[in-house]
Amino acid sequence: MRVEELAKTIDSTLLEATSTTTAVEMLCRDAISYHFASVCVLPYWVPVARQLLQGYDVKVGTVVSYPFGADLQRTKVVAAEQAVAMGADELDVVLNIPAMLSGDFRYVRDELRSVVRTVRMASVNSGRGLVLVKANVEAYYLDEKLKRLVCKIVEDSGADFIKTSTGFAPGGATAKDVELFRDLLPESVGVDAAGGICTAEDAELMINAGAARIGTSHAAQIIKEFSAHKD
Repeated sequence: MRVEELAKTIDSTLLEATSTTTAVEMLCRDAISYHFASVCVLPYWVPVARQLLQGYDVKVGTVVSYPFGADLQRTKVVAAEQAVAMGADELDVVLNIPAMLSGDFRYVRDELRSVVRTVRMASVNSGRGLVLVKANVEAYYLDEKLKRLVCKIVEDSGADFIKTSTGFAPGGATAKDVELFRDLLPESVGVDAAGGICTAEDAELMINAGAARIGTSHAAQIIKEFSAHKD
């Protein structure tokens, strides 16, 4: 794999509560320099990132119902609609983890469908083309049976990606989960590995397991490390 190819799998994230204008500016500068696939910022920072990345080959991503997914459905729908209106190109929507673990699968399914439908309509109305929806399932909390079920929910919803983790659980992405999701889902649904990916070795492991995207707050470090190994 070439460094340019690796860079285009990376979503460079900045989701800390202590993020500042300076940090967002640095995030975007690095993303432009390395040609990352996207940056992922808190909703408050979407207009800033949008302005900084205008005209460059880096998408603006943000989160909905982060990190627990426990907002009410209407809250998620409105948040998704507003994010698209502000200029987000990709939305990382956290599934309702408490509902999933409580067995309320119909609620989880209907909620995600509603959010995806809203995003599709909003993206058409904005005239900016397709806005991607990534369903973050926080796989650490799911057993094998629930992981298989959540793949069905994500596929039926029309979401573009399944995402492994928020980074808030005790554990993040694993190659085993990435392989499972890749095996269970059609090619039309990508796998986004996130959570605990800190090194070039971690990133390569996830890509080899089937991940199309890598979410990490160590993006520049990973590219520098990967480049050094290639020299």
